[in-house]
Amino acid sequence: MLPFLRFIPIAKERSWAATRLASFGKPTIPGARVGETWELSDLPDSIAGGQSRVDGGPFAGCSMRELRTQRRDDLLGVATPAPDGAFPLLMKFLDAADNLSLQVHPDAAYAASHPDAHLKTEAWIIVACEPGARVYRGIRPSTTREQFAAALHEGHALEHIESYQVAAGDCIYLPSGVCHALGGGILAAEVQTPSDTTFRVWDWNRNDPKRPLHLEQAWQCMKFGHEQEDGVAGFVSAATAPRREAAGIVTRRLCRGRFFTVESLEIIDDTAIAFEQTGVPEVWMTLAGQSRWSSASDSFDASAGATVLRPARVESATMSASAGTRLLRFICASPLDRAT
Repeated sequence: MLPFLRFIPIAKERSWAATRLASFGKPTIPGARVGETWELSDLPDSIAGGQSRVDGGPFAGCSMRELRTQRRDDLLGVATPAPDGAFPLLMKFLDAADNLSLQVHPDAAYAASHPDAHLKTEAWIIVACEPGARVYRGIRPSTTREQFAAALHEGHALEHIESYQVAAGDCIYLPSGVCHALGGGILAAEVQTPSDTTFRVWDWNRNDPKRPLHLEQAWQCMKFGHEQEDGVAGFVSAATAPRREAAGIVTRRLCRGRFFTVESLEIIDDTAIAFEQTGVPEVWMTLAGQSRWSSASDSFDASAGATVLRPARVESATMSASAGTRLLRFICASPLDRAT
């Protein structure tokens, strides 16, 4: 069995970055704008800074690859790994001052025929946002390929893109092949399949030579009409998400898809959770307040911005949190999901 695991965040420079990650205690890069931190990553060596390392405890310094190689059953259990055997989720925080590019990620067919590309399905959970902040998700169902191609050429692609005004707690689900952009003024948590393959479709007419478009590749992945949906709600408002309350905790189901399930938890009364063996790993993010994670061989506090991995086979363990604490829970998929 394994204890709870925390990892050293990996800072990523981005031209669209804001400054809120510093308030979460995230690392900085001298002279650079940090727009992302990769909280838990198990990507190939070909991707710079793609391997997370354990922060503290009995496995301090171990990479994700070393953990899953040496302790695979304890770490993954019956969870469905990535196609290359890697941990099935990549976890991030995104902090945007400006709009990100309109982009698309490889679908299964493209990934199968391009070994250097990897399927990328993801979801954003809004942690904080400025008034009026929006996200952009999907090409309008009535828009044809020809119409969208013309709009891109003429620089007014946004006319064909659906958008949503967001609030803290909202969830936006983005299956591979769906065009999307995170709007400025948003701090978000992101869960995705482990891939760093992104094709820019449109960049708000900024014409920055350092940010080229990838239209040839994007057209091979881009979905239109009803092909953009896979049965999972694309936008779930925190105000209307399915809700249940038990033992002083309000839990909201934000997303359940092929690759992950996402829930938010609000602690109403001081509480402690004793973890049972479920056979699949979970990733927890503390968004507000503080939680304490204790297992047989390690204990630590997780304040706002902290990410904790609960392995599939965890030591006898508890998580305690005080009233007002808010957390996100990400559950890895397994073959058992498709059997129910």
